[in-house]
Amino acid sequence: MWIVLLVLFLLLLYSAVRILPEYERGVVFRLGRVIGAKGPGLVILIPLIDRMVRVDLRTRTLDVPTQDIITKDNVSVSVDAVVYYRVIDPVKSVVEVEDFDYATSQIAQTTLRSVCGQADLDELLSEREKINLKLQEIIDKQTDPWGIKVVTVELKKIDLPEELRKAMARQAEAERERRAKIISAEAEYQASQKLLEAAKVLSKEPIALQLRYLETLHTIGLQGGNTIVLPFPLEILKEFSKKIE
Repeated sequence: MWIVLLVLFLLLLYSAVRILPEYERGVVFRLGRVIGAKGPGLVILIPLIDRMVRVDLRTRTLDVPTQDIITKDNVSVSVDAVVYYRVIDPVKSVVEVEDFDYATSQIAQTTLRSVCGQADLDELLSEREKINLKLQEIIDKQTDPWGIKVVTVELKKIDLPEELRKAMARQAEAERERRAKIISAEAEYQASQKLLEAAKVLSKEPIALQLRYLETLHTIGLQGGNTIVLPFPLEILKEFSKKIE
C-alpha cells in the first residue's frame, strides 16, 4: 500500500514540476484559462488542473518556396526568399493563432508575390535591399498580433527566362566591347599626343635625334639581324637635284 502511494506521489510530483531552459517559456492554462507565461527555470503546475505549452524564443529560419511572379513590366520570373523571425510574446503566439509557423509561411508567400509583382525587373535585380526592407515591414506588421517579430527578409534567387538571360548576356557583352574600344581609342590618342610632343622636341634639338638614331642602331644590333637600314637625309637629295638642273 505504501509503495502504491509513493508511486502515485512521484507521478504527481513529476507532472507538477517542469524545468525550462533559458530560451523557452511556458504558457500555463488553468482550467482552460491563460494565467501567463512562466520560466525560465523551475515551474510548478497544479496536477490535473494546469496545462503548459512550451514556446521556443530563439530566432527561426523560414525558407519561402519559389514563387512564379509577373513583374510590373510583364516579365515572368521565379523568386524565393528566406525569413528570420522569433516569438516575442509567448501568450499571443499560442492564443491568437493555431500554428504561427504555418501562418507566417503563408503570409510570407503572399507578400513576396505582391511586392515583387509591383516592381520592375530592373528594380528587382538592382534594388534588393529596398525590396527586402519592404517585405520585412509588411510581414512584420501582419504577424505582430500573433506576438511574432520578423527580424529580416532576404531574397535568395531570381530566375529569369532563358531567352531573357541570353539577351542580357548579349547586352553585357556589347557593353564590354564598347568600353574596350573606348579604352583602346583613348590609349591611341594619348600615344599620338606623346609622339607629337617627342617629335617637337627632336625637331628643336638635332643632337637628340642623333642620340635616338644611335640608340636604335644599338637595339637592332642586339637582335642579331643581318640587315641595317640607314636613314638618308632628304636635304642631300634636294641639293643633288638642284645641281642636275
